[in-house]
Amino acid sequence: MASRGGPMITGTDGTDFQHRQRVAAHYQISVLNKSRLKYCIFFHSLLFLAMLAKLSADILDRLDIFILEIEELEIPTPLFWEYAWCLSILWSLVALSAIRHNRIRDMQKYIIGLCVFGFLPLIYCFLYYFGDVWEYFTLDSGVDIEDTDVLMWRGMPYGLLWYAFVLVGLQVHGFSAHFAWNLVQVWRQRSAARKMQ
Repeated sequence: MASRGGPMITGTDGTDFQHRQRVAAHYQISVLNKSRLKYCIFFHSLLFLAMLAKLSADILDRLDIFILEIEELEIPTPLFWEYAWCLSILWSLVALSAIRHNRIRDMQKYIIGLCVFGFLPLIYCFLYYFGDVWEYFTLDSGVDIEDTDVLMWRGMPYGLLWYAFVLVGLQVHGFSAHFAWNLVQVWRQRSAARKMQ
């Protein structure tokens, strides 16, 4: 063994590291994908908090709680897909449990739940607001925005704001599904290797 600037141990030239134990590749891949999936779940939680803030006016109305500051924002009435998307955060708890215990079935459930409650509502949002966004981008320069059917909120086209949310959401869900799928594959390989022994 060699140390920086110090003497070398007698009987070695520093190249005898080949015999040492190494961490198996599937463990390294598993640890890396677990870490990345946790980051994705963290960003998913931030998106959930943003959606919850948007839904707060409707939730408070349903509970008959009046807060003037929130009412003055005049937040448009939420659509069904917004509440459906919020359910996707529950699947993150399933993923965290699967990560902790290396459970293939739970991770598969997470991927399915993410597709149903994460991707589908976002795709619906994309299609729902496509007309508004298209109309906003194809407006002639002389046309007043008030004369169109484009829904505006605080001076911004509402559909365009949702498109920003969809863009970020699809990226977070896409990476989450990718890392979860990698974990499923690695865990399957490991369980198959155990059965072979």
